[in-house]
Amino acid sequence: MGCVSAKQAVSVTPAALDHSGALNGGSGRSRVGSYGGGGLVAEMELNLKKVKKRGATESGSEVGESGRTSSNGCGSESVSFRLGNLSKYVEGEQVAAGWPAWLSAVAGEAIQGWIGQGTYSTVFRARDFETGRIVALKKVRFDNFEPESVRFMAREIMINRRLDHPNIIKLEGLITSRSSCNIYLVFEYMEHDISGLLSSPEITFTEAQVKCYMKQLLSGLEHCHSRGVMHRDIKGANLLVDNEGVLKVADFGLANFCSFGQRQPLTSRVVTLWYRPPELLLGSTDYGASVDLWSVGCLFAELLTGKPILQGRTEVEQLHKIFKLCGSPPEDYWKKSKLPHATLFKPQHPYKSSLWQTFADLPEVAVTLIENLLSVEPFKRGTATSALTSEYFKTKPYACDPSSLPKYPPRKDLGARSRGPGEANQPKTRME
Repeated sequence: MGCVSAKQAVSVTPAALDHSGALNGGSGRSRVGSYGGGGLVAEMELNLKKVKKRGATESGSEVGESGRTSSNGCGSESVSFRLGNLSKYVEGEQVAAGWPAWLSAVAGEAIQGWIGQGTYSTVFRARDFETGRIVALKKVRFDNFEPESVRFMAREIMINRRLDHPNIIKLEGLITSRSSCNIYLVFEYMEHDISGLLSSPEITFTEAQVKCYMKQLLSGLEHCHSRGVMHRDIKGANLLVDNEGVLKVADFGLANFCSFGQRQPLTSRVVTLWYRPPELLLGSTDYGASVDLWSVGCLFAELLTGKPILQGRTEVEQLHKIFKLCGSPPEDYWKKSKLPHATLFKPQHPYKSSLWQTFADLPEVAVTLIENLLSVEPFKRGTATSALTSEYFKTKPYACDPSSLPKYPPRKDLGARSRGPGEANQPKTRME
């Protein structure tokens, strides 16, 4: 990454960064050089492991519980830099803040700004000193003494390496430090996200633009599902858009491999509440890629209407809103599924779908696709491939080319990847 090319050490705390990337004063001040009170010699080591593009032999790649990635046929490059006898030392407050010594020690402009914080990670905007290219650094929190947290981190890395598609965010490298148990995932930088664009009053999408974004989303998911990966957190904040109009699915922190009938049960505590399918709300631990398609249906309707369509405050309220809009499952579904919470949440009187009345102003082909994706019975949602071949995309106006999409102006609150709406009920700990 070239991050050690700076000649003088600069200490930067997260508090010293505003959304524009400027350095602030005050308690979160940045300091250049040394301050009075003796000399401290800091020895830091940067270990930069660049993740190479997957080849045909990458299928032999394995990730152990230690979180280290080994690859058959592809290998990985390791470049180490050792900085000794530094006259400019790193302040203790940086280490206390959780920043690796090597990152605190490089020039301040390397960290351009704070993008946002999710449930399990924080993302920073950074600049590669060697190329001048802007990248996104995702700081993943894990504990070396907790094998589970290392295993989840390793799974995210393995899943990112398995995927290679124009509509999937690209993992470009890993940064680790012996002085810190944090790890930074290096991704290509994207200027905006769908959630930020939708929340902007001055931005409205035409039907051709919605089709463009939906085709890209479904194409990315089609690739994920064909590689045996379910995302499990599709929402606007995880769909990034660059200035060329390209949409990429990002944040695979909750992703897992999908296979029905697997021995190890999955957790139902995934997917942001407003985009969570009914089977997960009913406690299902055996599910597949169809959970992503429900989320796509919610997002599709949101793109067309300009607001989230199922805004429940609790899981009970969310399920109630789903049944009111989409209808409750038929009697045989309750009997066959044997879901853990079925007896608690099964309505006394069946609900009829009000979906067509709710979306009466939308094109018929669009409502048909929404109805399929928002089927309360998972097997009726189809696949990403079947959604891409639906009549919706064959009807005028056709999807516009990504390059014809507007170049949206940068804004402090536009594209800030923070915890979005409907996330209050997300689990605080990771599960399968």
